[in-house]
Amino acid sequence: MRLCYSYRLRDQARPKAAKKKAPTTAILDSQSVKTSGQGGPCGYDANKKITGRKPHLLTDTPGWHLGAENTAANVQDRDGAKPLLRRATVAFGSLAKVWADSGYSGRFVTWVKQLRSHGRLHLEIVRSPKPTKGFAIQARRWVIERSFASLTKCRLLSHSAAFIHLAFSGLIPRFLSRSCGLFQHVLSRNDEVEPHRRR
Repeated sequence: MRLCYSYRLRDQARPKAAKKKAPTTAILDSQSVKTSGQGGPCGYDANKKITGRKPHLLTDTPGWHLGAENTAANVQDRDGAKPLLRRATVAFGSLAKVWADSGYSGRFVTWVKQLRSHGRLHLEIVRSPKPTKGFAIQARRWVIERSFASLTKCRLLSHSAAFIHLAFSGLIPRFLSRSCGLFQHVLSRNDEVEPHRRR
């Protein structure tokens, strides 16, 4: 029921962000995080040198969840993303493009295209920009990095995928409250200006 609640919140928030209810594009990424001694999947990510879990996250372009999969940290990004994308193609029939980093390149791109007939689902790899001084933003991928940062504040990344959905149930209402507050502010400003116009 909590999952359904978070999905309903997402569907309410998308029109507020000038998006259609059914997403056509998504962003895919994963992040290894340390875990406590509690039960659940656990492994060692040799690349990040982290013992724990690896949440795989699929978001829409505003950064809200379309799905999540939690595996041990030693699971490859491509392997952990497969069940996540299989569910997404069933749940979102309009999904046509997914952005991901170079960790998902290679044969995985062909595998994603085979999820839909006539290759109507496309995985686009976002390459890192040429070496520049300072921090460089990668197109599209900054959105899901922001989502991971918000989940890190909730301290729920090390738990199951259900807890990730639960975290979004708290994050999305903040956006809705801000958007409604902005709308009410605009209405109040119009009410102040309108009497002067009538004169």
